[in-house]
Amino acid sequence: MTTAELRAVLSRFPSLPIVGGPTLVEPLPRLSALLGGGPRLFVKRDDAIPFGFGGNKVRKLALVAARAAAEQADTLITAGGVQSNHARATAAAAARLGMRAVLVANGSPPARKTGNALLDHLLGAEVVYVESREARMPKIHEVAERLRAEGRRPFAIPIGASTPLGALAFALAVAELVDQMPAPDVIVHSTSSGGTQAGLVAGCRLLGRPTRVIGGSADDSAASLQAQVRAIISGIADLLKMAPSALSRGTPIEVDDRFVGDGYGFPTDESLEAIELAARTEAIFLDPTYTSKAMAGLIAYVRQQKFVEGQTVVFWHTGGQVGLFA
Repeated sequence: MTTAELRAVLSRFPSLPIVGGPTLVEPLPRLSALLGGGPRLFVKRDDAIPFGFGGNKVRKLALVAARAAAEQADTLITAGGVQSNHARATAAAAARLGMRAVLVANGSPPARKTGNALLDHLLGAEVVYVESREARMPKIHEVAERLRAEGRRPFAIPIGASTPLGALAFALAVAELVDQMPAPDVIVHSTSSGGTQAGLVAGCRLLGRPTRVIGGSADDSAASLQAQVRAIISGIADLLKMAPSALSRGTPIEVDDRFVGDGYGFPTDESLEAIELAARTEAIFLDPTYTSKAMAGLIAYVRQQKFVEGQTVVFWHTGGQVGLFA
């Protein structure tokens, strides 16, 4: 399939115009030199998407929130941590559409709103707090039932907008990338709820590109994330009315969970080094929860010569830099 054919296939899915066009692909020569050379390094700047402080969630919400609008919803409900990038982007999409937003956050109300919690407040979102990550989905269902009883039309969005529809945005993003440069040997990115990686892998498979897609886990085990990604890709095949086997071949699902450290949101020595190196060599800002751990993996792969001279490696910057101000 060509990029034009992929765009034609995906054009039947409504999309909000919030991504703002192709994001830049920039070389990382100073970071590469600091690491002693080796592969050609590039960054795909989804952190610079202009809407709602950007990030990968904007791409997914362009499709998912458009579906909500088509169904005449008046409230978007989703969940995440107190400093969730996805929750902030959902609140921004709701504001743009003239809808309400209800965010289910695991954790305690902050004494002082900072980072994404401050942006959620400025966007007018209602925040409902629960004690644990496991309590989020039941609370989403409870809130949706309450709103329906009040005569409202809620639309629930799973964590990360990591649904087959949301993931389609990243299949389309692969077409965007290969129109900007020859298909790279490797894409490295942060993975958590699986939607971004599912879309990237599906896009490579649909376009017949041999690019490896390596997700650096921010929390869960490699096996768990691989299963999530596989399930979302199966859902993409259903959306596109394709046989599951048509999307089961090609780019493998690779997840590296060795850089998680003590768990979600806990920095490591390697992720802190990655934040400093990216800022001081390329003026690229990484966040402490997601992108810094993925970059830590990329740096280790270069130093260990798992990526070598002659290869092209793209770091897909999924945003989240608001987390530096939490």
